[in-house]
Amino acid sequence: MSLLTRKSTAKIRPRPLTAARRPLRRPAALGLAAALAWATLALTTGAPPADAGPSDTGLKGAIDRILTDPRLDGGAVSVVVADAATGETLYQRDGTDRLLPASNTKLATSAAAMALLGPDHRFRTDVLATGRQRGGTLRGDLHLRGGGDPTTLAADYDRLAARVAASGIRRVTGRVLADDTLFDTRRLGRSWAADDESSYYSAQISPLTVAPDTDYDSGTVVVQASTGPSAGARPRVALTPKTDYVRIENRATTVPAGRPDTLAIERAHGTNTIVITGEIPLQASPTKEWITVDEPTGYAAAVFADALAAHGVRVERPARLGVKTPAGARLLARHSSMPLKELMLPFMKLSNNMHAETLTKAIGHKVSGSGTWDAGLAAIEAYLKEQGVDTGQLRQADGSGLSRMNLFPAAQLTRLLVAVRDAPWYADWYASLPVACAPDRPVGGTLRSRMCDTPAALNARAKTGSLTAASALSGYVTDRAGRELAFSVVLNNYLAPSVKSVEDAVVVTLASSDTAKGETPEQAPEQAPEPRSRRTAEEPAAAAECAWRKPELIC
Repeated sequence: MSLLTRKSTAKIRPRPLTAARRPLRRPAALGLAAALAWATLALTTGAPPADAGPSDTGLKGAIDRILTDPRLDGGAVSVVVADAATGETLYQRDGTDRLLPASNTKLATSAAAMALLGPDHRFRTDVLATGRQRGGTLRGDLHLRGGGDPTTLAADYDRLAARVAASGIRRVTGRVLADDTLFDTRRLGRSWAADDESSYYSAQISPLTVAPDTDYDSGTVVVQASTGPSAGARPRVALTPKTDYVRIENRATTVPAGRPDTLAIERAHGTNTIVITGEIPLQASPTKEWITVDEPTGYAAAVFADALAAHGVRVERPARLGVKTPAGARLLARHSSMPLKELMLPFMKLSNNMHAETLTKAIGHKVSGSGTWDAGLAAIEAYLKEQGVDTGQLRQADGSGLSRMNLFPAAQLTRLLVAVRDAPWYADWYASLPVACAPDRPVGGTLRSRMCDTPAALNARAKTGSLTAASALSGYVTDRAGRELAFSVVLNNYLAPSVKSVEDAVVVTLASSDTAKGETPEQAPEQAPEPRSRRTAEEPAAAAECAWRKPELIC
């Protein structure tokens, strides 16, 4: 399987969130028909007008009218648009206000990762041996050493186990010792919501983990519950990967067809017990949930131990976690991840929080030898400063944007978007941004159903961001005269279920305008229109990010 493989059409239950001047040629693989000229420039921002209002004409008037949408009443708005060739600020509305950026935080994390780790960086997971091997017996231990790979599948651990067996080892008198010492033992980010504990977008971070799928949702298991054989029976439950590391407590009941489907799947606090409750009617679609595990290091060790057993390697003593591999250990097997430039695709297209946090700690280890959030965030801040971003105007508390302590003005997000254009890895990074109305998940990502049937479709590339009462969209779009624009829209403190159409209306207005001539669409709306979106009947109109609902639901 690959990222190109679509997920099962099984019913998925969403959870609400709480909580420079060198032109570059766009590669054909980026998937847009228009060829754009790229330039690096310094973004200059002026003071926002104190009396910004919809009476102005041109681009300012058009965007100001959109921002009078009543859903934003009492909320906070920060919008900046810049010319990508000259650095001129074309529009600014409270661009210096510090607002919650949600997953737009990943723009900083991903750019820093490409710069500091490098686009060809690969994570390694190693199996090493200590002790003496005589015949088929290793009188010693196997060491499973994690290198921070957030994409390691059960199949990868199986291949590692097969290589151990191929070395002639059939019996290990010691243990599997899981080495997760590359990172610290802090598993969750600052101010992450407690009620997100079992939700896959809030998984624990370890340099040894398991992803159950090719979206690479590390630190989770996929739990699928289907109807039992008859009314009154317990639902059938399947795990991916199959593992005894978690325990299933099935309290749910199959009920007659036509009854409401109330099935729920969650992990009990502080445990690896997954509790299934409620009712599932006969003939109902299966319910599938991606559920986090408690202590992903142990999860990886368990999956590896099962794979060893399947390949005829018997380990006599139970695994131990957190043991550093001795310097003299002998390498038996190694798994290397895809290069970072490829990992950027599932990371950014699908807004994978755990990739962002792993990269943050990996950056910290690479730059200062400390695999911690503090070290990684300090390195990201130093990188942003080098790019001309005023880090005194922002706060980054994690790598993903899940923390509600993050603050990032739209002016600084736009400055970053402009600054990275001269980077040698820019084309790969740009390719990782979701594309408006590109229906394939590996291309459109979290924008795959937005701005359809508009000039922004297959034009705008941007990073989405969503938390309760916080929404953001920052990226690039070409206006109707071929002028490249960088933009950032950050909206906070609204009470409406969603303000995504406000963001879309701003970007569609940019795509529809000739900004050099000051020509905008003839009839600027009094409030944001609703560009056509592809939605399923089951999808709620909530603010949660598309990726955080899990496919096949489409935003």
